Amino acid sequence: MFHEAIFKSLTRRSLFGGMAGMGAMAAAPALTPAKAAKGDIRPLDVMDPRENLYAFGKMWGTLGPKSVLSGYQGVQYAIVGDKRAVPLFGYCGFGNNRNIVQSDGSLKVLGKECGYFTDLATGEILDYWDNPWTGERVEVFPFLNDRWRGTLTLEQKVFKIGDSETINNDNGTKGQKGKPFLLPWQPIGDQYLLSWDYAHEYTNPVTPEGWPKASTGRRVNPSEHFTIFTPRGEIDDRSLPSARFTAGFMRQAPWWPWMLMGKSGVHGVLMGRMHSYKITGTVEDIPKAVLKRVERDRPDLLEEPTDGPDEGVRGTLEAYAEDVPPEVPGYVSPLAEKRKAMLKDQ
Repeated sequence: MFHEAIFKSLTRRSLFGGMAGMGAMAAAPALTPAKAAKGDIRPLDVMDPRENLYAFGKMWGTLGPKSVLSGYQGVQYAIVGDKRAVPLFGYCGFGNNRNIVQSDGSLKVLGKECGYFTDLATGEILDYWDNPWTGERVEVFPFLNDRWRGTLTLEQKVFKIGDSETINNDNGTKGQKGKPFLLPWQPIGDQYLLSWDYAHEYTNPVTPEGWPKASTGRRVNPSEHFTIFTPRGEIDDRSLPSARFTAGFMRQAPWWPWMLMGKSGVHGVLMGRMHSYKITGTVEDIPKAVLKRVERDRPDLLEEPTDGPDEGVRGTLEAYAEDVPPEVPGYVSPLAEKRKAMLKDQ
């Protein structure tokens, strides 16, 4: 959410006891809607980068001392050639976020996140999936990210993804790099409308040489697109550390590597449409199948995110290339070696 667009990093595979997760859930604060003419009301100055960072921080997560939870859920479709879009599986997860406004006006972003795939008929999380094109039963690879950190500054953010750079909300014009950090807030009635888009193209970390079945080719071009709605009263009330949001969320990308479509001869894309939201800020926002699985396997994802150095972007493809052994014996993943070296230096 920015599930891949911002600051994704290191996955831990160790499991923790269930009581840790339950403690985190009990501590999660519920969001309280702003009341009219209450609090410290100052309308958002949409042309001020500091105001943009403030509003984004309290909308996407919280500026308070304790993190809040947000969720997403929907369906991913396969589009092959001129055939109709076919629903394949559900796609859902949550974020666990806290943001810090620093003395220079920049915003430190702290979080954890996960993404799971579900059976369309039952809503239960898929551990294995029957590929209709290859006839092969494959193991599903969920994305579990226990730490991502980064900083948004007063200048337009440039995301470094692999061997490329991406600017969010790229409007197709040159010279955006280095401009003030401004987002397209639109005040309409009692809501602020906000769009957030990113579109990447970079060298596939799941290389054809190492994973001939999992790789979709040498280049990948995932993109995510949000249409966000957040109450003006809650953004403008400076006494509130967090504001609710609801959003439409669309993702398009090549086949997931765990689908093992690399040698299928089927060329297509995945398109997903989801709800994304922070309504209560508690476990109530987490899709129930996801909460059940995380409580069982990864309750640490519900614990408070920790502060520390920025760690850069780590998305699903990067996680797969680092965590899933290559299909070709003896192949050494450049990304995995780079990650090992980075961890050794820390």
